Parts: sequence; C-alpha cells; structure tokens
Amino acid sequence: MIRVLVADDQAIVRAGFTVIVEAEGDMEVVGAAEDGYEAVRLAQELRPDVVCMDIRMPGRDGIEATRILSADPAGAIPVLVVTTFDLDDYVFGALEAGASGFLLKGADETTLLSAIRSVAAGDGTLDQKLTRRVLTEFATRRPAPRTADPASASRLTQREIEILQLLCTGLSNQEIAGALFIEPSTVKYHLAGLLGKIGARDRLQAVVWAFRNGYSAPE
Repeated sequence: MIRVLVADDQAIVRAGFTVIVEAEGDMEVVGAAEDGYEAVRLAQELRPDVVCMDIRMPGRDGIEATRILSADPAGAIPVLVVTTFDLDDYVFGALEAGASGFLLKGADETTLLSAIRSVAAGDGTLDQKLTRRVLTEFATRRPAPRTADPASASRLTQREIEILQLLCTGLSNQEIAGALFIEPSTVKYHLAGLLGKIGARDRLQAVVWAFRNGYSAPE
C-alpha cells in the first residue's frame, strides 16, 4: 500500500486529491496539511511513501518544506511537487530542494496516479510538458564544472555515463534501452549502480547531479 500525504492550502484540492488517491486499491491518504509547517510535521510523524506538495502555501512554502524533508535525518521523504505554477524558477527551486517529481495540477488523474507510483518506486517524475524545456534551461542557467564531484564521477562506467546522458534528454528506461540496443532490465541494473555511486535517490535527482557536474550531454 502506497501511503500518501497531501499538502495544499486549498481544502477543495486536498479533498479532490484524497478522493482520487483512495479510489485506487494500492494507495491511501494518511494525512493532509494546509501549509508547509504542518506538511513537515505530519510527514516526519507519519513517514508517508510520497508527499504531494503544493508550492505556494502560507507560512513555510512548498519548496522550503521539500528541502527539509529531503534532508530529514531519519531518512529523506519523497516529495512530488504538484502545482498550478510552471515558472522555471519554481521548477528549478523544487529540483534543487530535492523533490523527486514535479507535476502540474492540470494533469489528468491517470498521470497524477502514475506520478505518485513512480515517485514511491524511487523513479521520480517530471511533467512531460515541462521535461525538455526545463532540462535545457536547467543546463543553461545552472552551469557547473565537471570537477564539481570528481570522486563520484570517477567511479562511473562508460555505460552508466551513457545512460545518465540519455536520462537528461527525458527518455524512459524503455526508450534508453532502444537507443543503446540493450534490454530494459539491463538499463535498470546500470541505473541502480549509477544512483548508488552518485548518491541520488532517484532518476530525477540523477539528472540534477548530471547538470551540476557536466554530464548532461554527450562530449
């Protein structure tokens, strides 16, 4: 059972999310928060599998709450940022705060539920309307030298680097497998090794690491 915490300052949104999530047989809403302070308190108390977090909330906003939960001493709590705002600075802020996913509220129910499952599984997700634009802008506006994390980079195999670069183009495991002429299970195996070496929780944070360390595109 995937345990979900919903954090949004609008009661109607919290109620709507709860109805959608609890209609699924493999999910349940374990708590609801109306601001960032309550979101952090409940998440640390309940330890949900995913926190669906709004960005603009009174008091502590969603980005600051995400930063706290991502660095929780008891273990990072995965956050799926779900917001009406698709401004680049909000997306970048969420990614840099450690969010495992970013989704616009205009997404349909199927996309929302798929995103929750993806984040809960440790895969991360980024709204397809944002993926290519955001990743391109992230590379341009958040440049970082290859030597930013030389210890981790030096342990990567050539195949892991290839997979990382393809992740940065927004490809799925299936698409990466096709591009490299290997099995999806092989991609998953190399991805697991890659995440461990660079200390990333999921594929989305691996992309953030790649942009910061100069591995976002082929040489």
